[in-house]
Amino acid sequence: MKKGLEKAEVLLEALPFIKSFYGKTIVVKYGGAAMVSEELKTNFALDIVMMKYVGINPVIVHGGGPQINKTLDALGIKSQFIDGQRVTSAETIDVVEMVLGGKVNKEIVSLISRHGGNAVGISGKDGDLITARRHRKTKLSPETERPEIIDLGLVGEVTRINPKILTVLDENGFIPVIAPTGKGEDDETLNINADFVAAEIAIALKAEKLILMTDAPGVLDADGKLISEMTPAIAKKLSKSKVIKGGMLPKVNCCLTALKKGVHKTHIIDGRQKHAALLEIFTEKGIGTQIISE
Repeated sequence: MKKGLEKAEVLLEALPFIKSFYGKTIVVKYGGAAMVSEELKTNFALDIVMMKYVGINPVIVHGGGPQINKTLDALGIKSQFIDGQRVTSAETIDVVEMVLGGKVNKEIVSLISRHGGNAVGISGKDGDLITARRHRKTKLSPETERPEIIDLGLVGEVTRINPKILTVLDENGFIPVIAPTGKGEDDETLNINADFVAAEIAIALKAEKLILMTDAPGVLDADGKLISEMTPAIAKKLSKSKVIKGGMLPKVNCCLTALKKGVHKTHIIDGRQKHAALLEIFTEKGIGTQIISE
């Protein structure tokens, strides 16, 4: 009886959130450990199916860095990174497209389908979903103390999102699972950071929420404690003082861009936590960092 009452209390706690988000779109960037552990992969699929069945429209954008590295190593192709960004040659982009659009994407689709959801896997090239241009990274030269352009190869940045294909999938009850590649100006395939893709898709869909899953508890303060909620002003202050740094900095910037362009709330959560997405959406405190408009 006690366990039954506890389950009932959990459902009642979730009820106002289910009512609030019914019919709304939530974009989830799926990556990190949650894509490696079999248990966490299953939990994620169940979370997404649960969202769909209670009337939420989830859209998934996934990464796949470890899977790409593994395949490149097996083929004897050396991985090169500059400031955490993969240098993508013509040889590498073929592997990236094969792993992201083929292996990883279809595994996620199959897992969701196995647990009762109707998922469709696409890449940014399908239906002209993502148009991009080559990303031009600049870095201060230690010799000349002047900015110099670093060529990352076939690495892209989003210039346009055409959400028509996502709208069609949603209207027909499907869950879109998106591989973060896009079509470049010369029709070449470009490899794009999944966090940035998720943010741009959330903006284009006027999403209620953008959720970025990572391998950290969320944003931490100077003492290493989790910040449960913060505003853009606080985020900018912590970035300026380098409390927010490293790989967390671009994630926070993605959230700030999404908020500025109309997404209602953004979240950075720990994908290593079982049922992380559900806990963040359907509980009062959540488990990660919520960044909200002022």
